[in-house]
Amino acid sequence: MHNEQIELWQHHHIFNIDKKAIEKRTLIVVIITFVTMIAEILFGWISNSMALLADGWHMGTHAFALGISLIAYIMARKYAKDKTFTFGTWKIEILGAYTSAIVLGIVGVIMIFSSVERIINPLNIHYNQALFVAILGLLVNLVCAAILNSGGHSHEHEHNHPEDDKRSHHQHNHEDWNFKSAYLHVVADALTSVLAIAALLGAKYFNFNLLDPFIGILGAGLIIRWSFLLLRDTGGILLEREVDDSIVNEIKNEIESDGDSKISDLHIWKIAQNKYSCIVALVTSKNYSIGEYKARLNKVHELAHVTIEINECKN
Repeated sequence: MHNEQIELWQHHHIFNIDKKAIEKRTLIVVIITFVTMIAEILFGWISNSMALLADGWHMGTHAFALGISLIAYIMARKYAKDKTFTFGTWKIEILGAYTSAIVLGIVGVIMIFSSVERIINPLNIHYNQALFVAILGLLVNLVCAAILNSGGHSHEHEHNHPEDDKRSHHQHNHEDWNFKSAYLHVVADALTSVLAIAALLGAKYFNFNLLDPFIGILGAGLIIRWSFLLLRDTGGILLEREVDDSIVNEIKNEIESDGDSKISDLHIWKIAQNKYSCIVALVTSKNYSIGEYKARLNKVHELAHVTIEINECKN
């Protein structure tokens, strides 16, 4: 077989989306969070402020988690053309999101333990100092959330060949889980600040001293729930459990459209944010070629890599 014929049947294996814009925004947020962390720890140490020190180390956990998201984007881009990644590097991002979700859950658990300890052993609160720290944290996180959201996802594009630029008429849910994990850390920290401000105001002006730890438990519960949902979704992708039923039905409808061909075995898995790979084994009594079946599946634009096995059924 000539090299030209082999090249005709070859295709690219870069399925992921170019996310340099999101990567840049994540880097800015990591820098802001890290600088805020250092400033709070430094001034907390100079002024002997436990509130500033505590919030500084708390900010450090989020800087660490955001750093994980940033590293995942960098590695996914850096190794995009590495052939040892058979189906691309998108799952590096998913692994980053999964790890970040674990950190988010740990933060929630620590918040619960700290709040319970405050209920058992109440401490005198320096309200003005604590309010300053909470408001500062809220402002930082609002800025970070605005930076992450600036530009959205509409400006990202795919490294596909022109013939791959078509889009399916069906709307499928294609979330950037690595971005979502980073954003959830910022939102969780902002929520913590809002709840803290409300609790501190209630304690300061209405003497509701137990409001602070109880609201802390409430916020921690919500953060743990976000962590669980993110772990469930990213874990499902890593374990090849995420399958879009509408795409499965599209594949079946196209393959079996002649009324004779029947799918005997179908495996489909996600290899990028909005791309799938599949192996189809089918039975037919007609003399259809693999090329004809692949032409049918061209209508399913989410499919980036297709393998077909034909088993002839004798009448």
